[in-house]
Amino acid sequence: MSALPKSEPDRYTPMVEADLPEVVAIEADIYPFPWTRGNFLDSIRAGYSVWVLRDRTGALTAYSVMTLMIDEAHLLNLSVARRCQRAGLGWRTLEWMAEVARGYGARTMLLEVRPSNASAVRMYERYGFEKIGIRRGYYPAKTGREDAI
Repeated sequence: MSALPKSEPDRYTPMVEADLPEVVAIEADIYPFPWTRGNFLDSIRAGYSVWVLRDRTGALTAYSVMTLMIDEAHLLNLSVARRCQRAGLGWRTLEWMAEVARGYGARTMLLEVRPSNASAVRMYERYGFEKIGIRRGYYPAKTGREDAI
């Protein structure tokens, strides 16, 4: 197993319970059906690869959650605070998570994304992700359920 990529000072750090008030506030601001504090706490306690990105002032700008299994990573959540969107932080965080996954020996990465989240779909496609299927009714939606790509 190789080492994690080198963290930038005062930038990417493993998510800890003390981060959760900020993480949950961002999550609630950007998603109509946000993850709960319990979802994030369970991810931390389960030993998932969970990270936060802070700017130089210490403000939380992005976070991500990923599971690692043998040679595969599953990206569960990658989010950027509304005030920081469209500044390249999603791409940068995706690159960070891919590097973390490679550091643990992952050869592939999977994720689900809402088709209605066009900017995320475009980012993942630009990064090189390919559509391998549809998960029917995967996400809660205002009018029932939404599929996942």
